[in-house]
Amino acid sequence: MDSYFHFINDEFLTGSPSDEYSVYNPATDTLVGNINLARETEVDAAVSAARMAFETGPWSTYTGAQRAACMLKFADLLVPNAEEISKAEVKAMGQPSAIMQNFIVPACAATWRYYAGWADKVEGQTFPQEDGAWRMTQYEPFGVCAGIGPWNVTILTMAWKMAPALAAGNTFVFKGSEKSPFSILVLARLFKEAGFPSGVVNILSGDGKTGALLASHMDIDKISFTGSGASGRKVVDAANKSNLKKVTLELGGKSPSLVFEDADIENALTGNSQGFLFNSGQACIAASRLFVHTSIADKFIEGLKARFQGAQGIMGDPSEPTTMLGPLADSKQMERVLGFIETGKTEAKLIVGGERQSDKGAFVQPTIFLNPGKESQIYKEEVFGPVLTVLTFETEEEAIKLANDTSYGLSACIYTGSTSRALRVASKIKAGTIAINSPFLPDNNTPFGGYKQSGNGRELGKEGLMSYLQAKTIKINMGV
Repeated sequence: MDSYFHFINDEFLTGSPSDEYSVYNPATDTLVGNINLARETEVDAAVSAARMAFETGPWSTYTGAQRAACMLKFADLLVPNAEEISKAEVKAMGQPSAIMQNFIVPACAATWRYYAGWADKVEGQTFPQEDGAWRMTQYEPFGVCAGIGPWNVTILTMAWKMAPALAAGNTFVFKGSEKSPFSILVLARLFKEAGFPSGVVNILSGDGKTGALLASHMDIDKISFTGSGASGRKVVDAANKSNLKKVTLELGGKSPSLVFEDADIENALTGNSQGFLFNSGQACIAASRLFVHTSIADKFIEGLKARFQGAQGIMGDPSEPTTMLGPLADSKQMERVLGFIETGKTEAKLIVGGERQSDKGAFVQPTIFLNPGKESQIYKEEVFGPVLTVLTFETEEEAIKLANDTSYGLSACIYTGSTSRALRVASKIKAGTIAINSPFLPDNNTPFGGYKQSGNGRELGKEGLMSYLQAKTIKINMGV
């Protein structure tokens, strides 16, 4: 791996002597490398560079079309460098190369292109003259924005935060997870190649302490965080106690999937096995609470069990092109998931899985629990791994009640052959994103975010752009 760990003011830096973090390949347990963790010196330097670029640098005079040109050039560099980006993510957190190259990298490029299209379309409003005054509104960037990303889809969540912010005219400081630090450093080089002015994009390697420095920094105007609910609360507290910076939060989920008796069974089985197990269940939108109508439950559960058993055959070395299920992000995450499973064995009936896949690597078998208690840990808490719970229901009203019986509200899936039922149930589920007859996948055109304790604000779509703009009202007295 390269010896630099930060990208500040268009320069690659190793960082000042400070804390380090050891990154291990979760498939082989071998050391990938030690990274420097940004502290006050690096954070202050990155924020200062971003401030200078926003206030007096070339970025402050760029038109929307000029910003879009940089963004489009960057997007064009992503796919040709997909193999290098993928290898960095495979080694750090075990994301299968096939998923990285065929899905994550192209999706990342598409997000940058989408928001490049918005860069010259930020419009204001004018209103008829009234009481001798002409009134108008315009939308302006906040200034220096920051993002704290997770380890599960690192470069994609980076795009969701940074692309709309830059399109709106802000500058940015991004910190990824210490568990997946290398892919964003590859992207740092591509930002430089794309010709972004110095200081517009700054990338830090860091951990929770680094994130706390960003959240509490007095010269950051807006911050966006993706991660756990507990960490999200800390970000909000730090933001409020510092300069009351604006905050967007995309937090956890314990999403429901409802399978009604008139559903296409094969499609529902695929969605609740292959769809749920994407990224080994390490996805905030994973529908980890499955509810099946009693009339089809026995047949459906047997089919699901077979799918989960078969999934072990596509689990393995994430660098192999045929691997679709890799390890969990690291040994700590594996131990956490296995702890949930062991507790679950006392709370529900184990249907399949429930063990570590091998004695090397952070591999965990796809696991199903049947009939967990409503207050059980395995049912209520986000596992963030390949662990599914199953309950049955008899009526539509009962299904809706079960779906909403959670403090989260990020996503939901509904499987039914009835369009009217699908829309009726969707309107009653308290979640920010809902898919009918498929797993939910975010797309660039529509807002992504959650209800309840799954976060505040939205990313993606026009709403994602507007979250990096603030409205200004101007009144002109026509009598003067």
